[in-house]
Amino acid sequence: MSVTRTPRWPWIWPALAWCAVLFMSFLPESWAWIVFVVALVGAVLAAVHHAEAIAERIGEPFGTLVLAVAVTVIEVALIVSLMLAEGEPNLALPRDTVFAAIMIIITGMVGLCLLTGGVRHGESSFGRLGASSALATLAALSVLTLVLPNYTTSQSGPSYSASQLTFVALVSLVLYGAFVFVQTVRHRDYFIDEEHKRLIALARAAQTGEPLPEHSAEAVTGRAPMALTLLVLLLALGAVVLLAKALAPGIAAAARSIGAPNAAAGVFIAVIVLLPESLAAWRAARANRMQTSMNLAIGSALASIGLTIPAVAVLSFWQGWTLELGLGEREILLLALSLLVSSLTVAKGRTMVLHGVVHLVIFAVYLFTTVVP
Repeated sequence: MSVTRTPRWPWIWPALAWCAVLFMSFLPESWAWIVFVVALVGAVLAAVHHAEAIAERIGEPFGTLVLAVAVTVIEVALIVSLMLAEGEPNLALPRDTVFAAIMIIITGMVGLCLLTGGVRHGESSFGRLGASSALATLAALSVLTLVLPNYTTSQSGPSYSASQLTFVALVSLVLYGAFVFVQTVRHRDYFIDEEHKRLIALARAAQTGEPLPEHSAEAVTGRAPMALTLLVLLLALGAVVLLAKALAPGIAAAARSIGAPNAAAGVFIAVIVLLPESLAAWRAARANRMQTSMNLAIGSALASIGLTIPAVAVLSFWQGWTLELGLGEREILLLALSLLVSSLTVAKGRTMVLHGVVHLVIFAVYLFTTVVP
């Protein structure tokens, strides 16, 4: 057995991010924006790394909730910062961000993972019961939050009334909470593959000093104290919130200068938030652990809706905003196509290269029609 030390960069980046926050007023305007972007990306990656470390200590899939909450804090911070960047808030930004997250995940992220698994391993398998239950929950959340507002009559436009938004926010929490309960308690085995179980056993043996299984030569990662990891996670999240607030005016001005549509800001937020989990899902697919890859992908989409919409709803009540949640006809069509193709993909629990190509083509169409509507 070999022991590897915890990488240093997740501990260094939060400190560097806080240096950027504390000394932002002293930075020259010509390159301050670049410093903030680099520090923001580093803080996001560090935050997710420490959340994953805590998740591993707690045990999967229980630790998935820790990662989901950390990512949601980052997403909500970016949304709120951009909404408050100008005098007149962009009331459609939460909708654009959540929709972008869904499309990036179930077409881009899943497509890349399916293509990678197909190229490297021919066919990849996963538990269809776990994936199909997650996809069913995602479909319900997507329609209730992003489609139904177009067809209600209590509030004009693609918006919910205050009572409707309250009800839908509660329903979102119920659906996400039910999914987490099923994933972590009632049907936990649906979401864990054999390789994952073996790695958990190895990590537990290394932590407790028990002998490792015979012929195991895996490296065991060194562990920092739980309290220190949690503290650095909170510091990284705090830096993300403050850096996002500092970057928000520049992002809004840059989007206007190039004539980008308003939805482009939502895509930017979703890309920043989903980058770490996308890399983790891709690595799992390369290792032929498609179950873990699907858990990361669809779980990210569920957290994006189930936790972000209630958080933004509370903010809208506090600020007196009327959020525009309903999608346009083109976006509804793409969402329906993506959910349909995803349901066919997970139906058999086995995937190949063609599934990945189909998902990625839909993702390319989404990106193109966002820029050229």
